[in-house]
Amino acid sequence: MVKEIEVKVKEIISRTHNVKSVRLEADDIDFKAGQFMMVMLRGNSQLKRYLSISSSPTEKGYIEFTKKLTESDFSEELNTLQQGDKVKIQYPFGSFILHGPKDKIAFLSGGIGITPIRSICKYAVDAKLGADIVLLYGNQSVRDIAFKADFDEMQKQYPKLKVVHVLCEPFLGMVCQIGLINKDIIEKEIPDYKERKFYICG
Repeated sequence: MVKEIEVKVKEIISRTHNVKSVRLEADDIDFKAGQFMMVMLRGNSQLKRYLSISSSPTEKGYIEFTKKLTESDFSEELNTLQQGDKVKIQYPFGSFILHGPKDKIAFLSGGIGITPIRSICKYAVDAKLGADIVLLYGNQSVRDIAFKADFDEMQKQYPKLKVVHVLCEPFLGMVCQIGLINKDIIEKEIPDYKERKFYICG
C-alpha cells in the first residue's frame, strides 16, 4: 500500500561534486531495498520527482534519496534545502528488488543509477543474506563515483561482494577497468556470468 507523509530533513550529504543525498526523519518506514518514492518539495506539485531510495531498510531513523544536481527547477530547489525543512513523500513504488536473496547476482550500473543498488547491497550486507554479488559500476572519473566509501566498507564486511569500478579516465593508484562496461569487461570480471541473475540500472 502506497503511503503519503510529510517529514523533516534530517541531514544533507554531498556524495560527489554534483550529487547530494537527503536523509529524511522517519522511524517507521516500510519498504524493500531497491524501491523508489515520490518526493515533493515545498508542497509544490510542480517540484516533484520519483527517486530511488538509496538507504537500506536496515538503516533506521531515516529514509534517504540521492540525486544528481542539474539545472532543473527541482534540482535548484533541492539545493536550497536545509535541516528541518519539510518534504512530502509517497512510498513505496517499484519491483527492482532481490527476488532470490540467495542467488548469484550481477549488477551493472552507471552514474546515479547506483542509488537502488546501494540500497540492495547495504541490505544484503547488513542482513547477511549470503548472496554472491558482483557490481560493475561505470563513471566518467573517480570524482563522479557516488558512495565509494560505502562500497569500500561493505566489501570489508561482506566477502561475497565484489565491486569493480569502470572509469573513462584512469586514476593513479586506483585499481579499475578503463573504458565502458562491455562484453570483454563482463567476461573478465564475471567469468561465471552465465550462472548469475543480472540487474541493470543506468
